[in-house]
Parts: sequence; structure tokens; C-alpha cells
Amino acid sequence: MFEKPKILVVDDESLNFLFYSEIINPDEFELIYVDNGYDAIKKVHEMGDDISVILMDMKMPGLDGFSATKEIRKFNNSIPIIAQTAYAYKEDYDKAIAAGCNDYISKPIHEEELLSKINSFLQQKS
Repeated sequence: MFEKPKILVVDDESLNFLFYSEIINPDEFELIYVDNGYDAIKKVHEMGDDISVILMDMKMPGLDGFSATKEIRKFNNSIPIIAQTAYAYKEDYDKAIAAGCNDYISKPIHEEELLSKINSFLQQKS
């Protein structure tokens, strides 16, 4: 049986997860949701490379996406992490890449751009 790629969505706003649920086809992908950086680290520890891609919100209370990404990169360098943020400045892009993210997308998220980035990483893994 075909196993769907798993996308871990890390975002403190549940409405953003609902948005992803609308644009990402559930027949093609399994979405997993956590609402903070601590749970993201825990989920990656639990699931490891069963996670195909991480969509990481960079601005969250508690442990932000920059710090969570740095922690994940201490034990897993193989899962692609796409930073997502409402800030579209070059400094934010540079900071996300320096933290260990593989790519960056600014909010508001454009469906075609997001799906293109996800599919690009999935093709690299296969």
C-alpha cells in the first residue's frame, strides 16, 4: 500500500493549519499539527524520517521556529524544513536559513508556491 508523505505543520495559529488542510490534498499527504516549537522537536524525535517535510512558523510564543529548527538540526539534518513567516525581509530569510531551514515562504501563503516547494523536496528525497 502507498504511504502518503507526512507534512508536519508547526504553527501557533490553528486557523493557519485549517488553511493548509484546505490547500493540501488529504489523498496525497498526511498532515500532522503541533502548535509550538517544543512539540515540534518531540514529534521529530518520535517520528524521525517518517516526516517528509516540516512547515515551521518562525514567530511563535515560547520556543520560536528559529530555536526549534536549531534543536531539530542537532539530531536530524535530513528532513526538509520550510520556514513560514509573515515577515518577508531578506534578514528574515537569512536568519531562517542560518537556523537550518532549507527554504522560506512568506505569508500570506500562495498555494501554488507552497505546493511547488513541497513537491520539490519530495522529489529530492525519492
